[in-house]
Amino acid sequence: MYRRCIFTLRIVNQIVERMKAITITKLRKNIRTYFDQVTENSDVIIVPRNDDQDAAVVLISLAEYNSLTETDYLLSNETNRSRLLESIDQLDKGEGLVMTEFDD
Repeated sequence: MYRRCIFTLRIVNQIVERMKAITITKLRKNIRTYFDQVTENSDVIIVPRNDDQDAAVVLISLAEYNSLTETDYLLSNETNRSRLLESIDQLDKGEGLVMTEFDD
């Protein structure tokens, strides 16, 4: 469980680094620009609503959403989670292999 938490924290840290918070008024005025940032740069935009943090809306690209959904699926199974974490450990130790593509 500890290793899953570490892996999840890595993913969350990557997302937090790309987060921006903007008002709904600012979003309305420049919606195309913000949508472009989300789709082209994988930015994550938070739009607070009222004073309730749980009422905020998060804008992410479909690619980012699909990635998060796939990661959640892969980590939901103990066998997959163990294999992924073992692979990450191997890479961290420099035990990874470089694969090259060969033409037939």
